[in-house]
Amino acid sequence: MMARPLEGIIVTSLEQAVAAPFATRQLADWGARVIKVERPQSGDFARHYDQTVGGLSSHFVWINRGKESITLDLQSHEGRAILEKLLEHSDVLVQNLRPGSMEKWGMNSETLRTRFPRLICCNISGYGSDGPYRERKAYDLLIQAESGLLSITGTGETPVKVGVSIADIAAGMYALSGILMAVLNRERTHEGTVIEISMLEALAEWMGYPLNFGHFSGQAPPRTAAHHATIAPYGPYRVAQGREVFLGVQNEREWVAFCDKVIQKRELAKDARFANNTLRVSNRAALNQEIDEALSSLTMEQALARLEKAGIAYATLNTVEDLWAHPQLQARNRWRTVSTEGGPIEALMPPINFWGIDPVMGSVPALGEQTEAILTELGYSQNAIRTLRTQGVV
Repeated sequence: MMARPLEGIIVTSLEQAVAAPFATRQLADWGARVIKVERPQSGDFARHYDQTVGGLSSHFVWINRGKESITLDLQSHEGRAILEKLLEHSDVLVQNLRPGSMEKWGMNSETLRTRFPRLICCNISGYGSDGPYRERKAYDLLIQAESGLLSITGTGETPVKVGVSIADIAAGMYALSGILMAVLNRERTHEGTVIEISMLEALAEWMGYPLNFGHFSGQAPPRTAAHHATIAPYGPYRVAQGREVFLGVQNEREWVAFCDKVIQKRELAKDARFANNTLRVSNRAALNQEIDEALSSLTMEQALARLEKAGIAYATLNTVEDLWAHPQLQARNRWRTVSTEGGPIEALMPPINFWGIDPVMGSVPALGEQTEAILTELGYSQNAIRTLRTQGVV
């Protein structure tokens, strides 16, 4: 077993909800020590979203394994003094607090960079540190709306949110990549830096195709439910017994093979209405009718066999329980046991695979579980720690 790539990196995170915890969990999985600073008594509010995983929140157990939890009242002078001691030993500070919180405490990025020149500060917010939206609260659905994602997702009648926290995840992934680049750059310059990530800008980047398509064509991609707005055939099609198969034809060679070997209507490949992708999209209703008629007499097994033989990409509609038991995840041994205060749970390994290196997959911490150990490490005596607890600082 080789050393994990982030061993020796210490991350202090003033984090809540999804975006920042998602980024720091990736760091923890690959060897970084992540110290999660939480409010006394209540902690990260994502702890209380639900109680479905042995009494714990499904969001929280997903993105907080492998971290150490310390409780600090950062409204107090004593709490901020402890945070500063943590930063003396930290390589990275991640925070997604309400905009202005760090400035109010006299701990803006410029001040921290002056005091801790090697510190990498990563600030995650909804809209960024300036501009007219700076003070707005930002939650995932709201960013999906502001970014235009809702306008292109759903049916013709109803916009629909993406079923996962995609704006948070996008911001978290850019925070992760930015931190890794900053760590690499520090090896050359011996200096830290400040990284700023906004959820709006992260999701706007992911909107690149519809953004360009809509701006330069003068018409945004329509909402087409599970069908692709600008590629056809690409989406769900009916087979026997009311079931649906999802398929995607990406080029003209595949279109000819699809007509010949799957729906067995060779004449459609030469039909002027469907001669290229642009025409197939324009004549989507007629196209879908032809395909549904051809597939509706086939069982799912027959349809999949034809698609496989023709080399056409396809999938079946899985439930979340189907994903849990997915044969590909099982075959590739993607599950590991993780400890929580509610008992052991199975958790997916991170999708990055290093040859010869396993991720940490550490425990999900109880609120403040490592407070005493961290304070002791920082030089606080048992009497001092008791006093801090009595004062509500930790």
